[in-house]
Amino acid sequence: MDNRTILLETRNLYKSYYQDKIEVRALEGISLHIGGEEVAAIFGPSGAGKSTLLHILGGLDRPTRGEVIFQNRNLASLSHEELARLRNSQVGFIFQFHHLLPEFTALENVMMPLMIAQSYFRRYGIYESNSQGSKRRRKDMEQEALKILTEVGLKDRINHRPAELSAGEQQRVAVARALVISPKLILADEPTGNLDRKTGELVFELLLRLNRERRKALVIVTHNENLVEEIGKLPSGRVVYLSDGRIIS
Repeated sequence: MDNRTILLETRNLYKSYYQDKIEVRALEGISLHIGGEEVAAIFGPSGAGKSTLLHILGGLDRPTRGEVIFQNRNLASLSHEELARLRNSQVGFIFQFHHLLPEFTALENVMMPLMIAQSYFRRYGIYESNSQGSKRRRKDMEQEALKILTEVGLKDRINHRPAELSAGEQQRVAVARALVISPKLILADEPTGNLDRKTGELVFELLLRLNRERRKALVIVTHNENLVEEIGKLPSGRVVYLSDGRIIS
């Protein structure tokens, strides 16, 4: 796929919040597109609207006005349940704080999106459920989660819970969790912001490698100038500078 092929597009996007009846404008007239294999950095100071934009791109929030078009579908036309199904099948999220479930192992955390997807399939009658089939599907999910964890270098840590993993290992589990559904788009909100420099660089390099090998679009919100510089050098890289809710370059 040519990375110039549009996967995701926003058209004249606005987002406002109200605090004590005072309107706070988080985004003002954002129009951009993301290519199917592109690496895009959304860069700017705190309060520029970076995370707000990322959440809207991934369908976690809705704009006040304007359009978000994902694979030729206007997200505004989708119901809450349709939007949830799209997120769970097409979009992988990675956050600054990994949000792993502490009572589950690395393998189980990575399996979680697949298990959620299965519950949607069952709810909408896409297949009939039976005990033998459930066991077979669980084994398949375990194999897929193991494959992804091996790919991010955690094959020997699959049975460890988050508290037994280093910060870098926890974030790699979060990366594996985002990838296990084989999404078209990966959205990362300050994915190295809670890591030391060396570990952050390793996670960043992992994301770029997975972008190259798996041919997924990758959008990273960051205030790390070094990461932005590296993304700007990539053949498929692009940097979007935000300030006060507007694209300035």
